Amino acid sequence: MHAVDPRPAVAQALCREGNRLHIADGVWDLAAAERVLLVAAGKAAVPMAETAVRILGDRLSVGIVVTKYGHAAGHTLPDTIRVIEAGHPVPDAAGLCGAAAVTALLETTTAQDRVLVLLSGGASALLPSPVAGVSLVDLQAVTEALLRAGATIGELNAVRKHLSRLGGGQLARLAYPAAIAALILSDVVGDSLDIIASGPTVPDPTTYATALAVLERYHLLDNIPHAVREHLERGCAGSIAETPKPGDPLFANVTNAIVGSNRLAAQAAVAEAERLGYRALLLTTFMEGEAREVAKVTAALAKSIRRYGEPLEVPACVVWGGETTVTVRGHGKGGRNQELALAAALALEGLSDVALLALATDGTDGPTDAAGAIVDGGTASQARAAGWDPAATLADNNAYPLLDAMGALLRTGPTGTNVNDLTVLLVG
Repeated sequence: MHAVDPRPAVAQALCREGNRLHIADGVWDLAAAERVLLVAAGKAAVPMAETAVRILGDRLSVGIVVTKYGHAAGHTLPDTIRVIEAGHPVPDAAGLCGAAAVTALLETTTAQDRVLVLLSGGASALLPSPVAGVSLVDLQAVTEALLRAGATIGELNAVRKHLSRLGGGQLARLAYPAAIAALILSDVVGDSLDIIASGPTVPDPTTYATALAVLERYHLLDNIPHAVREHLERGCAGSIAETPKPGDPLFANVTNAIVGSNRLAAQAAVAEAERLGYRALLLTTFMEGEAREVAKVTAALAKSIRRYGEPLEVPACVVWGGETTVTVRGHGKGGRNQELALAAALALEGLSDVALLALATDGTDGPTDAAGAIVDGGTASQARAAGWDPAATLADNNAYPLLDAMGALLRTGPTGTNVNDLTVLLVG
């Protein structure tokens, strides 16, 4: 994960020369700044903040860092930086406190202040700030419903932005007229700034109507809290102000820069495979869809490589990145990468010298302690010999215990970065 280590990523985008702070393509005159404030949120918030603190030194006034439970262990941030751990992917009360602290800090800003925002995947859930009339419990319910329905991150965030006081450009509106620079570690397909972390510092192209359409698409309008539906319908009717849109002058003094992405991680994986002697190909970094359907692509690629040498001759390594989804119909335990791996084990069954790795780059796949899993053409038959029914286990969305029993889970712990998922297919 060195290629997407947030520390060098931030260091490359942030350089201080006396009272001049170079940020991406812009420059701040620190001598003219009354205060420099730091707000960091996401799974990579701590290492990003540690680097920023080192570079800013005595010019950093105060800051708040909100990250996932377990991701702040051993941090070296000073006492002027408040560190809060909170729940992900479903927001919790600790996240509510973190969002309130960020809001209180930004409400004090003036035109003489400078705000450095560091964003990484997970920030949407880690900074819940429900609008008036919508409770944390309401927000939890709609988040869980969309996750279980298999909604994409773009769809999920279109809804969350319209239930939040920080998402969809509203953090920038809160900090206005202070100058803002946001350094962003992308965890979404296509690196869309308005989707990453729910786009707190960028204009929001989605609307209340967009949010209602997402809920209708997944047949959830009648199954979400009444307060959520009422708020979105009032917004759609024009009774509530929209999130700030493209062209809003409040963004005139806001800079956004992506400092790390899934593509960088995938390219590094290809380079490493080539170093090890494989013929390697980056297939795409736009992989989306149901995890078990994407897994079928694995078998098709492996068979094509083995029989025709297409798209590569053996030994071959095919890498792709993105973010699959899982429509939860069972009652088991797992994550999207584990579901993909188990489905791939079934699709690859009987093929020799074939292996697949599916992992979340942050080290946490769904609500589990595993980053993902490694399977091969013998995994499914070995599971049956051990008393498992792989197909039934997959149908129950219960990949974790089977893969754990097979010794197939990959446990890395928090990696300190978060640039979406990677899948690697090896054919010998």
